[in-house]
This record gives sequence, C-alpha cells and structure tokens, in this order.
Amino acid sequence: MDDQSWNERYSSSNTPWNTGSITTPLKEYIDQLDNKHLKILIPGCGHAHEAVYLHRQGFKEVYVCDWAQLALDNFKKRVPDFPADHLLRADFFKLEIKVDRIMEQTFFCTLETPEQRAAYAEQASKILKPEGKLVGLLFEMDKKDGPPFGGNRKEYKALFDKHFDPVVIAPCYNSIKPRAGKELFIIASKKGSS
Repeated sequence: MDDQSWNERYSSSNTPWNTGSITTPLKEYIDQLDNKHLKILIPGCGHAHEAVYLHRQGFKEVYVCDWAQLALDNFKKRVPDFPADHLLRADFFKLEIKVDRIMEQTFFCTLETPEQRAAYAEQASKILKPEGKLVGLLFEMDKKDGPPFGGNRKEYKALFDKHFDPVVIAPCYNSIKPRAGKELFIIASKKGSS
C-alpha cells in the first residue's frame, strides 16, 4: 500500500471501515477529557471523524496525519476552519512530532505484517511525550484479507507491552452495532510515565 493506492481508495470511496461519523467508544472517551490543550495526533486519519468532533469540542491542538493527499483535501473541505498547519501529509513512521495522545481509529488495522505493527508500537512510543498515551480502537477478529486486518487481545498486549506500561485492552461495551463484539479499546501509557 502506498500513497497512490490510498488516494485511489478515497477517490472511489473504497473505505468499508468508514462509519460516517465518530464512533461511540471514542466519543465517550473524548467527552471525559477536561484539558482542551492536549496535543492529539490521529495517524492515518482518513475521514477523520474524531478530529472533526475534537475540533468542534474546542480542542486546540489536534493534528491529523495521512499520506493520501485526497484524504486531507476532503477533510479540509468539510472542516474549513481547521488549522491548515495541523494537516500533516506524511508517513506516520517518519513523523517527528511530540504529542500527548495518539488516537487510534482504523489506522493500525491497515497494517498487515507483524513487522509493520511492531514498528507502529515503537513509533507511537517515540512521538509521545513522557506522560503520553495511546488510546483508541483495535479490531478483534480473525481476518487475513483486508484492510481492515484483524488480530486478538493477546497478540496486541504482547506487542504494546514492549513500549508501554500499563497497557489496558478491554472489549468495547459501547461499539456501534456493525462492530459489536469486534472491537477492543486500548489505553496504553508510554513506558517511564509516572
């Protein structure tokens, strides 16, 4: 998968994971955040429904990253008052930024190989500030043809334990109906956080 193939996906609306709006688990997590100045990154943002919600709730430091220019262009059309310098056309694995939160929603599930997923966990740890957290959704399903690709709680825990402590992964109790029983919520604190 490369930037051209992802642009083609967005051009043809070939994004079957797109829910059309923020999903309940992330909305309810965001609604508990008091600090509107947290620097939040949404990698592989795609349609970035979470960024729209965060922005409209008054969060000032929301950044979206995608290597598909079309995804960022479509987002800017939908949210014209979103700061242009917070739209990052970049490869997540090469980003040099420091953030308080990484919000995961369907980017991790585009990574097929164990090596890519291990690199994701390492890069997430690198770009998080000392008290930073990775939060969001992972798919729990046996799905080899994707994206989205699946996985399970045990393998996710082993993967993130290398760079995060504690790592809490639990089944979502508030998934939207099409995803019920297939989602896990992760909250992982960067190792060394107090």
